[in-house]
Amino acid sequence: MNAKIVIKVMLTLLSLVIAFRLCILVKVIPYELTWGGRLKNDQEMYVFEAISILINLILIFVLLLKGQFLKFQIKEKALNIILWVFFYIFILNTIGNLFAKSTFEKSLSLLTLVSAILIWNILRIKKIN
Repeated sequence: MNAKIVIKVMLTLLSLVIAFRLCILVKVIPYELTWGGRLKNDQEMYVFEAISILINLILIFVLLLKGQFLKFQIKEKALNIILWVFFYIFILNTIGNLFAKSTFEKSLSLLTLVSAILIWNILRIKKIN
């Protein structure tokens, strides 16, 4: 499979995740649906959602570099290490979501599993066109 297509799919998913997180921040979606229902107040929600958005933006930046959509030079090995970290985070998140209490969070395990598979495919491709 073409690496740039896989990266574009992953970028689309991440953009949707950020849009979802922004909907939580502006209270269109109740934060009780996420984070295992563990958030106690708005302040915690703002912190957790801001961190989540930041992490997703970092992954987007790494994918843009990996796909050579940005001309900024970072060693391929460094990008791959970061992507491996994200791969393992998505695997652990998938497992955690499978054991979540809400059906909504359990369904998110599919998204995190697809994300892990996409990153796995990106890491397997040696040459980005």
